[in-house]
Amino acid sequence: MSLTPPSATPAWRELLGREHLGAAIVLAGGVLVGAINIYLTASLLPTAVADFGGASFYAWNMTIYLVAMVIATMLTGRLLSRQGNVGAYLLGFATFSAGSLACALSPAMAVLLVSRGVQGLGAGLLSGLGFAVIRAALPARLWTRGTALMSAMYGVGNFAGPALGGLFAQFGSWRPAFAVMAVIGAGCGAIVPRVLPPSERGDGRVPIPAGSLLLVTAAAGAVSVAGVVAGTLAKAAGIALALLLMAGFVVHERRGEPRVFPRTTYQRGSSLKWVYLTLGLLAFGVAVESFLPLFGQRLAGLPPLIAGFFAAAISLGWSLTQIGSSSVTGHRAVRRLRVLGPVLLAAGLLLQGLLQHADTPSWLVLVWVPVLFVAGAGIGLAYPHLSVAAMSSTRDPEEGGRAAAAIATVTSLSIAFGTAVGGVLVNLGGASILDSARYALFGTAVICATGALTAYAANRTSLTEPADQAPLHQGS
Repeated sequence: MSLTPPSATPAWRELLGREHLGAAIVLAGGVLVGAINIYLTASLLPTAVADFGGASFYAWNMTIYLVAMVIATMLTGRLLSRQGNVGAYLLGFATFSAGSLACALSPAMAVLLVSRGVQGLGAGLLSGLGFAVIRAALPARLWTRGTALMSAMYGVGNFAGPALGGLFAQFGSWRPAFAVMAVIGAGCGAIVPRVLPPSERGDGRVPIPAGSLLLVTAAAGAVSVAGVVAGTLAKAAGIALALLLMAGFVVHERRGEPRVFPRTTYQRGSSLKWVYLTLGLLAFGVAVESFLPLFGQRLAGLPPLIAGFFAAAISLGWSLTQIGSSSVTGHRAVRRLRVLGPVLLAAGLLLQGLLQHADTPSWLVLVWVPVLFVAGAGIGLAYPHLSVAAMSSTRDPEEGGRAAAAIATVTSLSIAFGTAVGGVLVNLGGASILDSARYALFGTAVICATGALTAYAANRTSLTEPADQAPLHQGS
């Protein structure tokens, strides 16, 4: 039994051909604009602060944006029920564009923070919708490649965000960057009615999982605050609180409806919980990119712009590898890729830690890039197949949509956790940037390595799932 659709998976030209190109642009574009804006502001904020002050709120731009994203991904199912595919996407792009335009026009830091929250809500909706609507927008034979295209957008966004922000900041003008994002969002929204299949609206009575939403929001808030407070002890306390809140979330969800994750996640013998954990551990590794520019500048003397591009090697490896990985369809090969992905990610980060040296020579800096690329390739090998495993975990359309939307929730929350944990690890190094780099890379590698165990558990339990939990598609 396989968790991936049967194939002969068709060539990429079918996904990007005339029939499906519009849907692919909308699905991938929705994920991309959100991913770009995770890191866009980091490059723009110094210029914005020079314009109207508010340096004390500097770090809260990322915190508010990520928390809003997590909240919105959890509301995707209710929005789809009330608005249908087209209406939900139009609302998502409209919210994102409005938030981006408000950022561009912000007269003060407080307004910018609120605008970032609105932007994050739109980005979260679009990320969740991408994975939920793919079941209706594309035929099952294209799910793996469609998922690969969307998840690759996280990697592209991590590369394009700092690049776009740095470009505008270079000219001392930060507002046009947000205006450009508003235009892109509006452009994608304009084609939605023509390229997405309409769906029947529900009765609008899908309950909001208020308890689950409150617990995850609190956990996301705690881990985001842990990423910005000073002191290792305070950071560790924030992460510990977040973990306790997530444990409370699992207990609450197991008790019954309404819930965020599909009920299959909590049933004995189901592989879905292991699939989500593996996805989360892969996304966790991406967060180390936030600190790589610092290490490049301080240890190798790289200019800020070059250090930023160098740090995006992980994202580049993730994005490019998925193009080839999504072509793999054999049952055994897919199972191996799920385990190999976390192993390769952890090995790359571990080797990168070993290659850190004070006053790093140029030749060694050149070695860093392929090592980080290999680490990112580990994500690309496993992520699309794990995503399709989640989407294919049930025959129930409503539960399937919930399972798919949860992929975005897991990814956003894991990046937030990874950033906060990375901050704690960096602080352990104290005044030594070399020690900080090694703590961050070694610690993240150890955490990501556990993904091989959860992937193995997902493979093992998929062979013994009860009949009523069998995947929608049987493998070859």
